[in-house]
Amino acid sequence: MGKVVITGVDTNHLPKLSGKEQAELMIKIKAGDDVAREQFAVCNMRLVLSVLQRFRGRCNSTDDLFQVGCIGLMKAIDNFDISQNVKFSTYAVPMIIGEIKRYLRDNNSVRVSRSLRDTAYKVLKAREELINTNSEEPSVDLVAEYLDIPVSEVAIALEAISEPMSLGDPVYNDGDDTIYLIDQVSDSKDSEEKWVENINLKDALSKLDEREKEIVMLRYYVGKTQMEVSEEIGISQAQVSRLEKNAIKEIKKAF
Repeated sequence: MGKVVITGVDTNHLPKLSGKEQAELMIKIKAGDDVAREQFAVCNMRLVLSVLQRFRGRCNSTDDLFQVGCIGLMKAIDNFDISQNVKFSTYAVPMIIGEIKRYLRDNNSVRVSRSLRDTAYKVLKAREELINTNSEEPSVDLVAEYLDIPVSEVAIALEAISEPMSLGDPVYNDGDDTIYLIDQVSDSKDSEEKWVENINLKDALSKLDEREKEIVMLRYYVGKTQMEVSEEIGISQAQVSRLEKNAIKEIKKAF
């Protein structure tokens, strides 16, 4: 995912456009100017790169995902409505994500019944049409009404083709501090809690400041998630993660 050259494109030196330049190019594109279309696409490839980070580890070929993402970018360019008061990036990112997810579903080793897959594709197509019409993400209820099928059928179809997530997948990044999915999962019987319960931590805990002690108690004795801890003590989840890591580091040093 850290490649500089992808499918022959030097992503380290992609050109940039100002908001005014983007608007002027988009007017030319809608008038049928293919040169403007290509220039606009190249200057917006950073949107594809930003989306690729969400799919780290889902595919062996970054080049393949980049190409698929560029297809989504081109679809966004061709379908973008300049009369709507919406930034292009706001419209394009969901289109790029959708194209990559569709590619991963089609190449998934988990088999889904044909009828369920057909329903899911109808739902995804309806979603894109509603986004084009309303310039916003439609609710499940709206998609169901649009297709005249039960809401439960929409939900089941989407669930059947959804990509499984790893507990090691990042869900938030704040500089050097990354929060992973496992950090948001509460488990009263996890191995770390048993480790804390089975060892005398009195001396080690005494070396922590009051806030670090509180976080350790809430996380490993009470069993709260980082999000729950952040809400209880009034700091961000990223700060909770940082303090928790530091506390565990100090406890290990003490032992």
